[in-house]
Amino acid sequence: MPAAAPAKLVPVILSGGAGTRLWPLSRELYPKQLLPLAGERSLIQDTALRAGGEAFGPPIVVCNEEHRFVIAEQLRRVDIAPRAIVLEPVGRNTAAAAAAAAGVLAPGEIILLLPSDHAIKDVPAFLAAAAHAAAAARAGRLVTFGIDPERPETGYGYIKRGAALPGLDGAFAVDRFVEKPDAETARKYIAEGGWAWNSGMFMLPGELFLGELAKFEPGIARAAADALAKAKRDLDFVRLDKDAFAAAPSKSIDYAVMERTSAAAVVPARLGWSDVGAWDALWELGKRDEAGNVVQGDVIAEATRNSYLRTEGRLLATLGVEDLIVVDTRDATLVARKDQAQHVKKIVDRLKAAGRSEASLHTEVHRPWGSYQTIDLGPRFQVKRLSVKPGAKISLQKHARRAEHWVVVQGVARVTRDEDVLTLRENMSTYIPVGCVHRLENPGTEMLHIVEVQSGSYLGEDDIVRLEDSYGRK
Repeated sequence: MPAAAPAKLVPVILSGGAGTRLWPLSRELYPKQLLPLAGERSLIQDTALRAGGEAFGPPIVVCNEEHRFVIAEQLRRVDIAPRAIVLEPVGRNTAAAAAAAAGVLAPGEIILLLPSDHAIKDVPAFLAAAAHAAAAARAGRLVTFGIDPERPETGYGYIKRGAALPGLDGAFAVDRFVEKPDAETARKYIAEGGWAWNSGMFMLPGELFLGELAKFEPGIARAAADALAKAKRDLDFVRLDKDAFAAAPSKSIDYAVMERTSAAAVVPARLGWSDVGAWDALWELGKRDEAGNVVQGDVIAEATRNSYLRTEGRLLATLGVEDLIVVDTRDATLVARKDQAQHVKKIVDRLKAAGRSEASLHTEVHRPWGSYQTIDLGPRFQVKRLSVKPGAKISLQKHARRAEHWVVVQGVARVTRDEDVLTLRENMSTYIPVGCVHRLENPGTEMLHIVEVQSGSYLGEDDIVRLEDSYGRK
């Protein structure tokens, strides 16, 4: 009787980061993993597709609940149906997130734990490394992927390789983990050999990982199990219990388990890997022209060298500069020296301290029914463009402090306005008074585009009282 095929590997994609060093493109409510930074697809789409071959089962995604609808839609667009989308009510670092995902697994299954915001150029090399790591995991090892270092780098942790593991091709014992070194120490590691960058990717037998976590960090293991036991189904999502999950200490897998277990192993690999941590990393990843520039969008670069130039709309022109990062979006422009790219978070911190929306929101905000884009904003008025997907509808709602005028510019709209239900076509409009119970629906097969003019004493998004919602929002 032939031996049973080994269980498929379960990709667990962690998507909890905010990507503040990639501001102004990455924002708190639409972070870098949701953006097409290294190609035509978003980073999370590329991550899911990399682990989409015969060896892998459907992925489990662990994400911030604010991003759940966007992530579900992005996976749908690349024909990936996740096994589960687990919602973190609060951030508790990677150990708790991985433990919650491991609790979903069946006995004997193995996790391939992947950050959602990394870029990998050499996918065949990644799959080969994953095969080596899977063999080591099936032999009872907790495996980390080590990246062969290309240069002295102070932004990554390092792993010192130990002895080769007998019978496990490409896998080694871990001698030790080292936190981010200074420049001199990093140069020493490169010269010495046998060191790898810590990629943050892991191959973990689910039961072994949970057992080691319970041994070293029982508080994390207990809180994650409790949060999953009390979780609620919310449409296609698994919503972890907030109080239970918040009780978990916030620690990375490295601190919680990998640096303390005797079962740690490392598979070194050269993958064309980047954690896409800052704009200079995108300059390294990008295709550079003869002057060393990476250019995206409508850009004219004259006497410009070794720069990253990106515009999301209007013309960007540079003259007589070098080693710059210039990123222009609809509502913000960043100009920075390339050697300052790691410090962009300081700008975001100042925006947050000032209470400015540019820290968290784009002018285009995605919702489960579509999106809206702010076109103009002034005292007591705001103009938006609403884009509603076919068959979708906003919540049945009302506002206490603003009125709205809607003009259909494309498509067909069904409008509920108190007791009335109206059908509006192109160039038709309606008025929603303060306090009116209303809803906008797209009954057609094409996108519906509306120009919305808001007027009133307060125009914030929290002036929404939802009476009924198809997407489980409150």
